[in-house]
Amino acid sequence: MIGVLLFPDFQLLDAAGPISAFEVAGRLSGSPVTIRVLAEKPGEVRSSSGVALMARGLRAAGALRTLIVAGGEGVRAAAASPRLLAFVRSAARRGVRVASVCSGAYVLAETGLLDGRRATTHWRHTRHFCATYPKVRLEPDQIYVRDGGIWSSAGISAGIDLALAMVVEDYGEEIAQATARQLVLYHRRSGGQSQFSALLELKPPSGRFATLLAWAREHLDRPLTVDRLAEQAGMSARHFSRAFIAETGTTPAKAVERLRIEEARARVQSSSESIEGVARRTGFGDPERMRRAFIRSFGQPPQAMRRAARASAV
Repeated sequence: MIGVLLFPDFQLLDAAGPISAFEVAGRLSGSPVTIRVLAEKPGEVRSSSGVALMARGLRAAGALRTLIVAGGEGVRAAAASPRLLAFVRSAARRGVRVASVCSGAYVLAETGLLDGRRATTHWRHTRHFCATYPKVRLEPDQIYVRDGGIWSSAGISAGIDLALAMVVEDYGEEIAQATARQLVLYHRRSGGQSQFSALLELKPPSGRFATLLAWAREHLDRPLTVDRLAEQAGMSARHFSRAFIAETGTTPAKAVERLRIEEARARVQSSSESIEGVARRTGFGDPERMRRAFIRSFGQPPQAMRRAARASAV
């Protein structure tokens, strides 16, 4: 049974994302899993959006296999509840797989379960979290982290990535990939992937260039020359280059390389695709060219990143 622990003013997607992932995985596998929403006080629990979920009391937890603690605006009050903390500690002592989504890490940290362990949370909470819980080995730029039987994820949508990683453990890689497709996710992100996107790191582009960059991301295996990008944008190459730099703060070539290396890293870390295949699909073509780009950006080659990602999933 999967339990999702809520509190007043929780973040709705922190709960709904993992619930949907496990529901779909169970259906696709032919082995549906029981999912229960839990709270200290049974009944309607109002999220920060005003939408409420109906929760059972903590005594209804039964034979939990996994407990996922949501985050949200009300997490500080939840982390100060002795009864709720005792419930989480008891679950962990029984061998239940315990996880947090986003700021739900505050609840796990307050129980002491994260002391001496690697963990993550939403990047916005990094400074406060580190100051409040110095015994936790926080990794602020990770999508999710697993340390033994304790899992934690970054902000909001990263809870789906964490749930899909658990689906791999429960049902296998094939079902996890099928679940991601059913949820219409671009790909299943690995835990080691950065919380930040190459598109987000650019200066906010105009609608014209935002659309162009989204198109480029979908066609990374094509030759994305300045002339081709300018044609797609409906501009002359000279005017396009000047306007693009002014809008994004970088050249078209560097922007494309950042998109390529972001996608290549995701594929290297979360799939069994060959390094040569990743280089072809992401437009690097030559694996050596991709290797040099990885070393420039990450300080290590693709093979080393793949080994590290596999080791962190064990």
